[in-house]
Amino acid sequence: MLAQQKQDITALFQAALAPILAGTDVAATIVPNVVLERPRDPSHGDVACNIAMQLAKQLKMNPRELATKVVEALLANPAGKGLVESADIAGPGFINLRVSAAAKQAVVKAVLAQGAAYGNSDAGAGKSVIIEFVSANPTGPLHVGHGRQAALGDALSSLFGSQGYAVTREFYYNDAGVQIQTLANSVQARLRGFKPGDAEWPESAYNGDYIADIAEDFKAKKTVSASDGAPATASGDVDDIDSIRAFAVTYLRNEQDIDLQAFGVKFDNYYLESSLYADGKVDAAVDMLNKSGKTYEEEGALWLRTEDYGDDKNRVMRKKDGTYTYFVPDVAYHIVKFQRGFGQAINVQGSDHHGTIARVRAGLQAVNVGIPQGFPDYVLHKMVTVMKGGEEVKISKRAGSYVTVRDLIEWSGGGDITKGRDAVRFFLISRKADTEFVFDVDVALKTSDENPVYYVQYAHARICRMLEQWTGDAATLADVDLSPLTAPTEATLLATLAAYPETLARAQAELGPHQIAFYLRDLAANLHSFYFAERVLVDDEALKAARIALMVATRQVLQNGLALIGVSAPNKM
Repeated sequence: MLAQQKQDITALFQAALAPILAGTDVAATIVPNVVLERPRDPSHGDVACNIAMQLAKQLKMNPRELATKVVEALLANPAGKGLVESADIAGPGFINLRVSAAAKQAVVKAVLAQGAAYGNSDAGAGKSVIIEFVSANPTGPLHVGHGRQAALGDALSSLFGSQGYAVTREFYYNDAGVQIQTLANSVQARLRGFKPGDAEWPESAYNGDYIADIAEDFKAKKTVSASDGAPATASGDVDDIDSIRAFAVTYLRNEQDIDLQAFGVKFDNYYLESSLYADGKVDAAVDMLNKSGKTYEEEGALWLRTEDYGDDKNRVMRKKDGTYTYFVPDVAYHIVKFQRGFGQAINVQGSDHHGTIARVRAGLQAVNVGIPQGFPDYVLHKMVTVMKGGEEVKISKRAGSYVTVRDLIEWSGGGDITKGRDAVRFFLISRKADTEFVFDVDVALKTSDENPVYYVQYAHARICRMLEQWTGDAATLADVDLSPLTAPTEATLLATLAAYPETLARAQAELGPHQIAFYLRDLAANLHSFYFAERVLVDDEALKAARIALMVATRQVLQNGLALIGVSAPNKM
């Protein structure tokens, strides 16, 4: 059902209950919660409600007797004319309704009227959310795990935007610490003529070919720029470790920018970990924690009483050598997020970050500045296994130890970047984030039903091909008579179209963008079933017009859903 229809049916139940509850103790103590559900068995009807079973005990009535009274009043209400076709009572008191054919068909005109806005909501109006994702260390190319984060985070951001939220996409750069120094040392070793396998090569160094590329450009005194921040010009001096470090970080940030551009992902803001130290945010966070009384000194280290907030043990904040453990800047960063006015923060990260959740949230509660419990939310994803040619691919020449996002896009597109991006983005959100995923490049290259993104895109292209053969006026579809849409495959399509707004609302609430991919596959399957069961361009003008309108509406919803997950909707395939 459409949202308005659901609201109207809820109002019918409330109106039917009003005289029954009037003058009873129940009316003074309970506000009936009318919950409408879809029956598990479609033969039972379109809408099920158990309100009679909920209230029977308080009203001291038999549930079926109460249900009978509710149904009689509901069907007698003229406001239900044209919406509710029939009602019956099942089992101990379930009320099942059948919605009229006209009400089901109304979804077509709703889609045609709203177009690209169909499915959108203003439920989040006035609310802001910051969604942080990818946040890769600038020490190498983006790997497939970062790709899964990018697909999930970008789709989640679009999903929140569709529900009326003001969304900020943010990339947090861990540009401080041991890994950055290791990067600088690796480039310096290359500059001195060493390579992986040499006795002089540092054991912890990064081994990918990209280290040699950085070294060559540094030696040539090139200038590189990332998407934000000042350009870095190489000094060319092999002993100038500070210049090597700055150049290498900016070089790799630029490389990551290129990967993200190929992936169709844009960020509203980039936040550098180093700025937390430079701006005194880390020291300020530690000072707040000390003043809260939740820290203590032991064995030369500073500890936070995270056990007070549900962690399995207290955690070290500052080590004996005076450096902070990695969760301290995370606490400072999330204090900054809250201070920037974000009522909700969502982090899309690998499942290896699970251990940090309790301590970050503990630190945010301990500072006692009004940050809500459960801030931030987390979407943790499991690893991606890449298969190609029937075998697992574990390394690439570019990275030296893992498959990169760029590799995956190039392989999956067969030379077509758009096709590769579509496949990678669709595949990487097509499972729940907390499940492991096997990405089969060979499947991504197939032009058959085995390839889910091809299957969905072909549904769109199939409709476009139908409409090219139609010579009618699209402007007439707004007033088309939809009553001829009575075939079983048409009823299924209508129901699926009507479920789209509710699907988006549920996916946003559950932080589950995979539900969009599930929905699109179902919609495509129902379109293909219709295509093989019925003809659109029939001689019956009324039936043809109704089916054309249904096809245009289906095409629109396919476009809307694909756009949310960053996948194209080609007209031809």
